[in-house]
Amino acid sequence: MHAEVDAVVIGAGIVGAATAVALTRAGSRIAVLDRTTPNTAGSGTTAGNLHIQTIHARRPGQGVAVDVERLLPLQKATSGLWDALADSVPDLGLVRCGGYMVAETEEQVRRLHTKHEWERAAGIPTEVLTGDEARRALPLLGPTIEGATWCAWDGFAEPDMAGPALLRRAVAEGAALHSNTPVTALHRARERWEVGTPAGTWHTPVVIDAAGPWMADIAALAGVQLDLTPTSLQMHTLAAAPNTLEVLVQHVGEGMSIKQDRRDRLVLGGGWPAGPFHDSDPAAILENSTTGNLAQVARLLPALSGGQLLEAWTGPVVTTPDEMPVIGELDGAPGVFVAGGTYSFTFAPLWAELLTAFALGKETGLDVSAFSPARLIQLPTQ
Repeated sequence: MHAEVDAVVIGAGIVGAATAVALTRAGSRIAVLDRTTPNTAGSGTTAGNLHIQTIHARRPGQGVAVDVERLLPLQKATSGLWDALADSVPDLGLVRCGGYMVAETEEQVRRLHTKHEWERAAGIPTEVLTGDEARRALPLLGPTIEGATWCAWDGFAEPDMAGPALLRRAVAEGAALHSNTPVTALHRARERWEVGTPAGTWHTPVVIDAAGPWMADIAALAGVQLDLTPTSLQMHTLAAAPNTLEVLVQHVGEGMSIKQDRRDRLVLGGGWPAGPFHDSDPAAILENSTTGNLAQVARLLPALSGGQLLEAWTGPVVTTPDEMPVIGELDGAPGVFVAGGTYSFTFAPLWAELLTAFALGKETGLDVSAFSPARLIQLPTQ
């Protein structure tokens, strides 16, 4: 098979799916290629949180801290885009429940006040509460809580709903989806790219690399070596009665998130590490991550700690050396654009909007040059 399209999107996770919707709505003929079954790897295995207020700078085991202040303009921009998607994409699974960021020490409370000032400057509404005020608002919080910030814009999207809903919408509006179609070659010829797969070749001026943990592999096919590292994280669920927890709770100093999904499960995230990344099989579950995550629940929300552990699973993400996102065109590979890294689930609709603007040669209105892939290019060794 040989096909001519305006853009090829590689990767049908949340970023690729959102980009497929945006490009199709902009009038582009696109093909979406996924190496396996869409939404079964990165974004389909995440906790699905929408991080609008500033969160902790380090997940467990993370060496370099995220420069969280620099991300706030992006978080504000993506927040409204999620609402717009929910208006036009059925069954997105978006829940804007609001969220608390809690602190347990004086130093962490100071961080709450600092981040509140950053958020106010960025136009994100948050409120700082004392420990007692937070417990009155959410009696489930434990006695160790010394303070909290509340953000009504926080929430989550059900990970098993959001990506598939976006893909269905993209296909309904004209996109072509090809599952189990791994990209094996990218060749530049006459200002176009030949995208080779076992199922055939697509010819296009624009390639979107939204392959998550496999982003570097796709970039390498275009001749660009990126310093990206696939990493596996671990999630857990606990049993709970319906309507037990109706907000998102996170910790300002630790990797911790908890909320209740539509199945009434308490979903625990926060970036706890799993075993080493595997290209084709899920990473191993680490007992230390399970016990550590459950210990957080017992301390922060003690009334919830008695729930039965229902599931533990792992999922891959892609990380950068500076733990910041990456988005932009690849130097040396004109027409190839990448997007991913930190906060990819939260930023999916924003990355989709920006990638569409890049592909069409339009102004974005948002400066993301600091997150360019140029900083990640690895020079050949002599």
